[in-house]
Amino acid sequence: MKAIQTFENIEITDISTEGKGIGRIPHQGADASSGKNSIVCFIDLAIPGDVVTIQITQKKRNYREGKVIQYQKLSEKRTEPVCRHFGICGGCKWQNMKYDAQLFFKQKYVVDALTRIGRLTPNPSPTGEGSQFLPIIPSKTIFHYRNKLEFTFSNKKWLTKEDFQTLNIGENLGSAAYALGFHIPKLFDKVLDIAECHLQEEPSNSIRLEVRKYAIENNLTFFDIRKQNGFLRNLIIRSTSTGEWMVVMVFFYEDKSEREKLLKHLSGKFTQITSLQYLINSKKNDSIFDQEVKPFSGEDCIHEEMEELKFRISPKSFFQTNSAQALELYKVTRDFAGLKGNEVVYDLYTGTGTIANFVAGKAKKVIGIEYINAAIEDAKINSEINNISNTEFFAGDIKDVLNNEFISAHGKPDVIITDPPRAGMHEDVVKKILEISPEKIIYVSCNPATQARDIALMSEQYFVEKVQPVDMFPHTAHVESVAKLIRK
Repeated sequence: MKAIQTFENIEITDISTEGKGIGRIPHQGADASSGKNSIVCFIDLAIPGDVVTIQITQKKRNYREGKVIQYQKLSEKRTEPVCRHFGICGGCKWQNMKYDAQLFFKQKYVVDALTRIGRLTPNPSPTGEGSQFLPIIPSKTIFHYRNKLEFTFSNKKWLTKEDFQTLNIGENLGSAAYALGFHIPKLFDKVLDIAECHLQEEPSNSIRLEVRKYAIENNLTFFDIRKQNGFLRNLIIRSTSTGEWMVVMVFFYEDKSEREKLLKHLSGKFTQITSLQYLINSKKNDSIFDQEVKPFSGEDCIHEEMEELKFRISPKSFFQTNSAQALELYKVTRDFAGLKGNEVVYDLYTGTGTIANFVAGKAKKVIGIEYINAAIEDAKINSEINNISNTEFFAGDIKDVLNNEFISAHGKPDVIITDPPRAGMHEDVVKKILEISPEKIIYVSCNPATQARDIALMSEQYFVEKVQPVDMFPHTAHVESVAKLIRK
């Protein structure tokens, strides 16, 4: 049996982009040639300013992972988490940190990524307007800010300490092992049964709890991801600031009688639901983008409003999950673009055309490109319902769509707005943007590291005039970053 390694009086000096505290522990031989006498350790639930005793849980070549077994000193940055599931469910990892401290470390993350990876010098920009890095825009609310949550049904409930005290684990637990909630981090087949979640306002919690209660009372089976069986698979709840609610029930197989009884129960119990839909997903993964979603009652979509614009959100639509902060993000993007009315704008990774339609009133023409065809159809509808006539949308892989023929047909862009997924832009897309050489590039990113990588690839032709961090996700390490690049 391996000896359990523990270390006392470890000071937490920083925090990682995954939300773990960072400290250094005495070096014990690994990388001895480097001459270092300590090694980095990433520690769950520890925050900068804590002094802790830790137990090592993972040994890697260049770092360690650990957990706190005792606190010698608590950081002044700490606050009491409000959620009973904190530390177990894997979400809201920074809920034990004061919000001003969260903002500090998010700002630091953006600056560190763009200076270290993006090779950006944090000095006054060439235009003389001062530091490129603007202060982070805080979220207007730090709880109940999400407009979308996805829950998983499972017959493999994650058993907490309280469960072990109240249940006879040696027996068949039956419905006591049923869970409707979030996956436990790194355990794909274990789901934490959520009693409350502070991410989405009511009636989100009430809907989830009612579905669980009804299912157990009516002997509906929960999904078993290993055996690939069970009737109930996923529950998706979406909302908008206009008060519209969408609920999508995902079943593993069709049972018309039981499906209709459950959906009728929901529609009768919650009059707030304006769009109740369902689908049958018998695949081995939870993705619904290739599945047919069918309406049961109400509309087939919900609508969000920003300024004077209305946006259609269908079950498969991507829409920023913090509506209030999305508005701030789009306002920054529009401001950075500095449109005068005569520009051709390309909006890459346009999604449902939210940014494209948001800036269209200031541009001559906006061309949106997106990989998912269903999102492009929503983007077109969003233009139609807002009487926007100077947008065009195209579906396809951007590295394939964005070619010389396409540019010749639709005009060379003066401004390119790009909002790629966390992986950043494909290298071929970066090369094509450099070949097109627009006057401005507005790079919106949910991952400052890949944003910095792509900016470094463009640094010979472009300088970064401004960077605006925006906090979209309080109590997490995630942060949005908008960078304005100007052609040299």
